[in-house]
Amino acid sequence: MNEFEKSIKAYLDSRAAEDPEFAEKYAKQGKSIEQCCDYIIQKVEESGRRGFADEEIYGFAVHYYDEDKIEVKTHARGSVVVNHRIELTDEEKAEARQKAIREYQNQCFQEMKRPKSAPQKNDDVLPTQMSLF
Repeated sequence: MNEFEKSIKAYLDSRAAEDPEFAEKYAKQGKSIEQCCDYIIQKVEESGRRGFADEEIYGFAVHYYDEDKIEVKTHARGSVVVNHRIELTDEEKAEARQKAIREYQNQCFQEMKRPKSAPQKNDDVLPTQMSLF
């Protein structure tokens, strides 16, 4: 099962746990997460759009289980982007911060080690001290 299918299944499992009426529809014979995802991809392709809100995609999934007679075309899986929110523990945040600091320090150190090129002499620059005589 790919990430897209896992995300759809997690949403449907959650909805079925909260909604007994939907749970009955979700348990129908002849329906599967794979076909549900094929149906979603089919609806996305038919729309011609490139981006969708999560609610729209989940709405297609629920519709798939609500309807008994839905024609689903099998699709070769293209590129489906699944948004995930990554939650870090305080320890992981501290490690990431320390790593970023070390990388920045190394970058600064490498910059300091590079030989400095001599400033170019520019004949158009006026002297800094002017003579009054």
